[in-house]
Amino acid sequence: MSDSDSNSEVRRKVRQIVRFENGSFESQSDFLATEEPLEIRVVFGPVEKRKDRSLSITMRTPGNDHELAAGFMLGEGIVARPDEIVRFEETGKQDEETGKSNQLCVHLRETVTFDFGSLQRNFYTTSSCGICGKASLEAVRAQLKEPVSDDEFQVDPSVIRALPSTLRKYQSTFDETGGLHAAGLFDQNGKLIDCREDVGRHNALDKLIGKQFLDAVTPLQRKIVLVSGRASFELVQKVISTGATILVAVGAPSSLAVELAEEFGVTLTGFTSHDRFNVYSHANRIGS
Repeated sequence: MSDSDSNSEVRRKVRQIVRFENGSFESQSDFLATEEPLEIRVVFGPVEKRKDRSLSITMRTPGNDHELAAGFMLGEGIVARPDEIVRFEETGKQDEETGKSNQLCVHLRETVTFDFGSLQRNFYTTSSCGICGKASLEAVRAQLKEPVSDDEFQVDPSVIRALPSTLRKYQSTFDETGGLHAAGLFDQNGKLIDCREDVGRHNALDKLIGKQFLDAVTPLQRKIVLVSGRASFELVQKVISTGATILVAVGAPSSLAVELAEEFGVTLTGFTSHDRFNVYSHANRIGS
């Protein structure tokens, strides 16, 4: 079901630039991270009353679009199992340069029901800010699962400190462009299970989550998720939807992110590097 695409040509574009260095100008080629809009549409309802609705428009790096859509829909509580997605259909015109369509239609089983109107959200997103929150915190709480309760899960601090450098080794497109966020999934010992890159940090996480979801390996109990940027409210929300135990962020968390992580039993760290990190919630899972 996944459309994993290892072709870096889809994820980067070449542009001629003028570089100033050592007191002089020089014309040369440079790689830019590809950014294109993606409209996610959903087809749902009984056979006699099928509905086709636009669900979200996001700026993303083309590739792994099926995973992106699946991860997004899991985080929104629209789907709970991979078999609730019947098929993906690229319905838009293909981009001449990337060969990718910028419109993806997700067909759900007839038995999948959700209140489209109750999503109460303007689904327009950008690569910089992500989805800017539900209409209320209560709406998020109503959607999310039960809190993580595994206090026996223990991770050594050295594992947490090593995660950013481990993920960095696998960021192939970042090496070429310097313009992508990344999300990685790790086991208790810091072994990388999978990772995804995207111009949007929320998209990178959706792609990572979507891959696990489509492979039917969610929930992600006793797993660690690493994000290359800051830990925002919506990223914590997405991690909670997967059942993962620990969220590690290279950047700072927001106040709402910490509040949500504390309430739902997720261990959250921020400012994570090779020599330090801060623990903002459920610190008992990280041993001394």
